[in-house]
Amino acid sequence: MVSRTLPAARRLVNTPPYGPKCPVGSSARRRGKSRALGAADGVAAALEAIRKDGIEAVAVEPLARKLRVTKGSFYWHFTDRDAWLTAALRRWEELETEAIIAGLACVDDPGERLKLLLMDITDPSRDYGVELALFRAGDHRLVRPVLRRVVARRMAYVEECYRALGLTGAEARRRAFLAYTAYVGFLHLRPEAAKLLSSGEELAAFRQHVIDTLIAGPPKPG
Repeated sequence: MVSRTLPAARRLVNTPPYGPKCPVGSSARRRGKSRALGAADGVAAALEAIRKDGIEAVAVEPLARKLRVTKGSFYWHFTDRDAWLTAALRRWEELETEAIIAGLACVDDPGERLKLLLMDITDPSRDYGVELALFRAGDHRLVRPVLRRVVARRMAYVEECYRALGLTGAEARRRAFLAYTAYVGFLHLRPEAAKLLSSGEELAAFRQHVIDTLIAGPPKPG
């Protein structure tokens, strides 16, 4: 059974959310020596840079210096910056969409799947730094198609859950759109939400209200 905040889905990937916290060997850093970088390390470093400073921070020279690796290590795995950024975006898509959907496959009840998703997206401990940075860079030629694909995939999955609850195609699509816009709004208003929902009781009441509002069966015939 998936727990209340989807850790099972996130455990599908055997690394922390965007790769190891220490992407290069700590012993090499202590000695001050440069070393080679693995492809997964490079992707993790790119995602961490995006989370902190946006996509423009994905640059070989500063990250190579920070990680004390050779620039050649990046180019061994990625032909250029575009290839590196593309790999990072693919990893983000895999972790934050495909792995979560796969992790929910063990939950038979579509209402419970939706509830788990809603609990997860309103979890104040979740770090959405990468996603927010990608929204800000939504017009970037590499980011734009990934965001479109991710939004379409997520909404299709949520619509599928609503259909399984008995909603018609049109109603399921509308409810999925409402749920996703609520998610995006909450994402962008998290600093304000932290002030408005400052106590555990207020947060719990808000999350329950979201669930009660967005999870319901088909409308009763008039």
